[in-house]
Amino acid sequence: MSYTSLMVYIEADATPEQRVRLAASLADQFNAFLIGLSAVAIPPPMTTDGVIMDMMRTKLAQQGDWFRGVAGANQRKIDWRSMLDFPATALPCETRRADLVIVGQVKAPANAYRALDPGLAILKMGRPTLVVPEGVSALRGEHIVIGWKDTREARRAVGDALPFLQRATRVTIVEACGPGEEKAAVGGLDDVARYLARHGVEGGPKIMLEQKGSGAEQLIQNVQEEHADLLVTGAYGHSRLGEWIFGGMTRELLETSPVCCLMSH
Repeated sequence: MSYTSLMVYIEADATPEQRVRLAASLADQFNAFLIGLSAVAIPPPMTTDGVIMDMMRTKLAQQGDWFRGVAGANQRKIDWRSMLDFPATALPCETRRADLVIVGQVKAPANAYRALDPGLAILKMGRPTLVVPEGVSALRGEHIVIGWKDTREARRAVGDALPFLQRATRVTIVEACGPGEEKAAVGGLDDVARYLARHGVEGGPKIMLEQKGSGAEQLIQNVQEEHADLLVTGAYGHSRLGEWIFGGMTRELLETSPVCCLMSH
């Protein structure tokens, strides 16, 4: 199993060179096609202003030229897409062309017309999403931590991450549980380890007792103690009054994780 097509999102007002170089490196590792994408929506009342629209199209075209300059070396197979639309609308539509989507980490609410909300996009895309913190320019994936929870989202994340997991030299499967729940948790983790073994992945289970404070903080601390550079986990959210609302752990990981997170919903 491998990824044959990667997509990296590039903000219309930024030049995230480290993220694009990371995406290009992954494209080389997996011998995959790399697609760059950017989008911006024009807020009212300017939506019918042809001059403004032409200016934005020119800006997006410049982003495409920049992307080709960064990612187009070594005869790498690349493509560029851009559109005048909300980023959180455009990206899910375009991900029909990709096996894996790469986005940047966002620590604060942004202008929905110009900036991507990674959490909202993840819940819409139906594709595994690699969230890259600012300042991270490489992903070796030698040691991977799986944040396990016996849910649909976590099962999907593990399956979606197999191309990374099969290349790793060490995989740790972590589950948080309360006092007295350790035995049941170990049984579930052993099942996950056996599933991974059938795919050629050696994974060691590890129980993390729930403590006071944030579950995301505990998981991040575990990742750092294990010296891992990739966290695989489900993305948990639900619909309320027509809007997607994230669970606390997922939102916190999206905003604060110091390592790359591969998430699936």
